[in-house]
Amino acid sequence: MNHSDFLVQAAIYLASAIILVPIFKRLGLGSVLGYLIAGILIGPFALKLIADPEHVLHFAEFGVVLMLFLIGLELESQKVWELRKLLFGLGGMQVTVTIALVTVIAHLLHFSWPEALIVGMGVAMSSTAIGLTALIEKKQLHTQGGQAAFATLLFQDLSVIPLFMVLAFIAPHKTASGFDLWAFTQSIAVIAAIVLASKTVLRPIMRMVAQTGMREVFVAFSLLLVIGVSLAMASVGLSMALGTFLAGVLLADSEYRYELRLDIEPVKGLLLGLFFISVGMTVDLALVASQPMLIFGFALLIVATKVGILMGLGQLFKYPLRDKLLFGAAISQIGEFAFVIFGVALTQDSLSRETYNILNAIVAVSMLVTPILLLLYDRFLNLQCGERPQDAIPENNSVIIAGFGRFGQIVGRVLTAKGITPTLIDNDPNQVDLTRQFGWRCYYGDASRLDVLEEAGIAEAKLLVIAVNDATATLEMAKLVKERWPQVKIVVRARSRTDAFDLRELDLHPIRETFYSSLEAAKQSLIIIGETAAAAGRIIKQFEKHDMEQLEATLKIRHDRKALSSQMEQGRQDLKTLLEMESTSSET
Repeated sequence: MNHSDFLVQAAIYLASAIILVPIFKRLGLGSVLGYLIAGILIGPFALKLIADPEHVLHFAEFGVVLMLFLIGLELESQKVWELRKLLFGLGGMQVTVTIALVTVIAHLLHFSWPEALIVGMGVAMSSTAIGLTALIEKKQLHTQGGQAAFATLLFQDLSVIPLFMVLAFIAPHKTASGFDLWAFTQSIAVIAAIVLASKTVLRPIMRMVAQTGMREVFVAFSLLLVIGVSLAMASVGLSMALGTFLAGVLLADSEYRYELRLDIEPVKGLLLGLFFISVGMTVDLALVASQPMLIFGFALLIVATKVGILMGLGQLFKYPLRDKLLFGAAISQIGEFAFVIFGVALTQDSLSRETYNILNAIVAVSMLVTPILLLLYDRFLNLQCGERPQDAIPENNSVIIAGFGRFGQIVGRVLTAKGITPTLIDNDPNQVDLTRQFGWRCYYGDASRLDVLEEAGIAEAKLLVIAVNDATATLEMAKLVKERWPQVKIVVRARSRTDAFDLRELDLHPIRETFYSSLEAAKQSLIIIGETAAAAGRIIKQFEKHDMEQLEATLKIRHDRKALSSQMEQGRQDLKTLLEMESTSSET
């Protein structure tokens, strides 16, 4: 491919996405379906603008890898450990039950037992890219249903090696089979090496790269880190996405997590979009047109079967109806790893070429069903589950609280005690239900949306309290209100110093979530080790004042790591001197 052909193909990908994705988003069908339809249209079976989707698909799969790395960055190892029951219990049951049930059904449909087992293994896999993208887009990843889907997808990645071993065992011309101790040892060694490297050499290397002060070098290192981990995992036959997720988790408490996220997020978004387009291009329209009842019928049957299995498991784990529905809808499709399973089976003569083509078409069609299912899920919730639609908030109060979790509830309780009734909005349906059980009139909605704020009466409000748990949504909401309703005062929560910097640039004065509780803990610590209550109070006041001054001083240089490091070192020395003077004056 020459440079001109490459640029033409790039223009085709970008143009198709820019035209179709906004249309599907506007229709409420989600971006994923827009990308898939764009791929179908420009692919070799429709307009024939792109001839080789397989080549692009292998490259674009790296977007899934980047997405898992970013999700890992948002989770500390303790949170992952808390998912272990879901990971091995729910995830293990989903894979086992789906393989067993689909294998039996496929055999009853006249597949041989080996072919039926291959179909079962492929169908048991769900699409990490489609499932997680939809959950993140709808801000439902942290609901019970979203966490169940996430844990199940992770277990599916863990099952890669056993499934390949089964494929080797049932191959008609196998030369060896069974448990490969050497391969297992290599896998454990690679995982141990990733854990060890992240705890020892990785942070010093990242510090040296950051000290160059060159953003593009840090971006290059971020991508090299993900690619390196991916290659290491792939070299021993493990899932690249699983490896990069592990690397992300290990770096979740790193001081570089925000920089890594900012650097990788745009690349991830582009590659994921390209991945969905390339999946759409693999849909053989001629085959679908020649056997529509077969392909659409089996695709819908498989999706319905998986929804039934997933909702049954959700019932076993005692999830509410909305979470069972979300769990079932989000990962009911057949995943991209099924292409790999069927491809390996084809090369080892376990599947015929005709069966392989039909199965691939069924996989692609099942992926098209998911965005529609999620749209129906949203409509069903609004009509049946007792939640108010996002455009029905029949209150116009002087105060709006966006986010009614542990932070927002304290603000709400204080205002209510003073006779002020705030309008309460939260985007977690479980939280809405819980707070309503305790008498709060809380409404379901995404307060970062313009229409939701308008319905809540932002134009007549005096104050907006932003207490949502999403730093990006917080910043977007603050910008929107500052631009459109500058007369509305804003009280805003910041989860970290980094978030506080972003909000200060909007000329807001954020309340850092743990700052004042930490100061109180420090005060009590000083008293316990011998300071008087008065002296401890003065020390804490001095520290608070100094920290606020430091926040302002470092605001403009926060992207210059060298200058920031120097400023912070000077600040530490100034604080030490200040507290020493305070101690001396209190003694005299």
